[in-house]
Amino acid sequence: MSTFITAIGTLGAIALLIAYGLVSTSRMTGDSLAYQAINLGGAAALAINSGYHGAWPSAILNIVWSAIGVLTLSRFIARRAARKS
Repeated sequence: MSTFITAIGTLGAIALLIAYGLVSTSRMTGDSLAYQAINLGGAAALAINSGYHGAWPSAILNIVWSAIGVLTLSRFIARRAARKS
């Protein structure tokens, strides 16, 4: 199980680094749906990894980061639904 959790954490870190790199090189915008989704996935994966290993400050940070991602994505979805109406 530990190897699986480590793999999840590693993928989460890679996702966050890719998203940051894409925004930093202007290949993606920070307010795009893709960026927010990658950020949410990466933060959630790191929260799982950090919690499993008892790194509570990092786990809490990534839980909050994930919550921000959920709120932001829900706003994207609500705006899209309002446009279609």
